[in-house]
Amino acid sequence: MNKNQIVLPIVAILVVAGIAATAIVLNERTNNQDRFTVNGSGVVYAKADIANITVGLKTETKKTAAEATVESTEKMNNIITALTDLGIEEKDIKTTDYNLRPVYNWLEKTGQTLAGYSVSQNVAVKVRDLSQIGEVIARTTEQGANQVGNVSFTIDDEYELKNQARELAIEKAKEKAEMIADQAGMKLGEVKGVYETNNDYQDVVRYSNAKMELSADSVGGIISPNIQSGQNEIRVEISLSYEVK
Repeated sequence: MNKNQIVLPIVAILVVAGIAATAIVLNERTNNQDRFTVNGSGVVYAKADIANITVGLKTETKKTAAEATVESTEKMNNIITALTDLGIEEKDIKTTDYNLRPVYNWLEKTGQTLAGYSVSQNVAVKVRDLSQIGEVIARTTEQGANQVGNVSFTIDDEYELKNQARELAIEKAKEKAEMIADQAGMKLGEVKGVYETNNDYQDVVRYSNAKMELSADSVGGIISPNIQSGQNEIRVEISLSYEVK
C-alpha cells in the first residue's frame, strides 16, 4: 500500500469528523436561538415577628486586667438576669464577642505608656415579643449596658411567604413573555427552564419604617424607647426559558 492510499482514508475520517463537529455546533446554536427567556419579580409584605438587638458594655479603664474583668463580669451577669426576668430564653441570648485589651496613653516626654485595661462584651438578643423591645433596652441599660444597637426585624418562618412571592414572580414572568411574544410576532412553546435567583447573600428581608422614638412612660427612671418594626419585604426573582416555535 502506497502513501497516497493511506492518506486518503485519513482525510476522509477528518472530513467526517469536521462535519459532525459542525453539526453539533450548529445544533447548539439553533437550540440557543430557539430559546426565549424572561424575568419576573414577586414581592409580598408581612409584619416582622422577631426583633434582633445587640446589647453590650465597655468598662472604663482599670489598673489591672483582673479589675476590668471583674467589673465586666458583674455587669454582664446583671444584664443577662434582666433579660431572663423579661422572659427572654437562654437560647435567644448569645455572646458575640468578648475583648480584654490594654489601654495606652501617649505623652511627648515618655511616649506610649500603659494606662490600664478595658473589657468590651456584646450579646445578641432575639426578642420574640416585639412589645418588649423598649423594655429590653431600658432594663439592660439600667444594669450597665452602654452599647446597644444593630436593631433589625425578621420573620421566623418565611417558607409560606416565599412560596407566595415565587407564585407571583412566575405569574408576572408568564404575562411578560406572552406580551412580548405577541408584540414581536413570536409563538411560544413549552417552558424549558425555570431559574430562581439566590439572593440569600443579601438581606432578602428588607426593613422599612423601622425607627426609634422615646415613650412618655418610664420605669425605674429609664425611659423605654418605642421601636416600630414596620413591614418586611420578601422578594423572589424568577427566570423562565421558553421554546420558540
